[in-house]
Amino acid sequence: MASEPLHDPSPPLAVVADAPRLSHAAGALLREIGIVDESGARRTIHIPEERALTIYVDRRELVTLMTLGERPELLVLGYLLNQRLVERIGAIEAVHVDWDVGAAAVATRGGVAEMQARTERRVVTTGCGQGTVFGDSMAAIENLRLPDAQSARIRQSTLQAMIDTMRQRDSIHRKAGSVHGCALFRAAELLVAVEDVGRHNAIDTIAGWMALHGVEGADKLFYTTGRLTSEMIVKAALMGVPIIVSRNGVTAMGHDLAQRLGMTLFGRAANRRFLCYSGFERFDSEPGAALPARAAHLGLLT
Repeated sequence: MASEPLHDPSPPLAVVADAPRLSHAAGALLREIGIVDESGARRTIHIPEERALTIYVDRRELVTLMTLGERPELLVLGYLLNQRLVERIGAIEAVHVDWDVGAAAVATRGGVAEMQARTERRVVTTGCGQGTVFGDSMAAIENLRLPDAQSARIRQSTLQAMIDTMRQRDSIHRKAGSVHGCALFRAAELLVAVEDVGRHNAIDTIAGWMALHGVEGADKLFYTTGRLTSEMIVKAALMGVPIIVSRNGVTAMGHDLAQRLGMTLFGRAANRRFLCYSGFERFDSEPGAALPARAAHLGLLT
């Protein structure tokens, strides 16, 4: 059973001039099963699908990701970009996903320089969906320059409108649970939203969407239901997004990285409550501000 598709803006954005050729291999996101509940009653519910997708780059096996498979081509693009195995989307000629064999075949235009050396050191991250971070992606943040606090800010009314939008959204999590969600906003306008079995897959899919459409991160806000680990901070920074909002909390390493990079982190963000962990200088507090039901017109990033 398919569920709500990845949220794209309307009308759809054009793709960049050197975009790779992509297959369109989205599969069903939910499966119906029979269960017995605590009262002994039999009924049917939906659970999320989970698939293994092995990425091959120029016929060389790279990594296997566990994913819902909603937009696997964007996931692969974002993964390669966030791992810094390719520097730009134009380096990729094509991505073809075949679920019959659980593989994504990536063809590059000039190969990946020193791929063996660059992928020898990998960190397997624990938690939902389990991710992998190669050494180069961590090193890449040393040269990052995110927008300063005057050019990228967030008002409290914007933050509350974001939270309200995500709370009301018809989602896989609402139907079946067991997934994480990520979203990209321009002020209070939802641009794209993704759900997957792991938060790192969802953020990589958004990175792929941004690259495919030439969307910059400097004036955007990133939302996630998952905790703010160092991996999530690094990926958001590589995408150029300086402000992150999470329904969950933050780890000490994630906090340290955010402070070093000058990023603003909000956590425990639900209803009217939140904590600002870092980057206070970007935040315009509005204590007691009233929030209309649809507050998209309030609180713009400036």
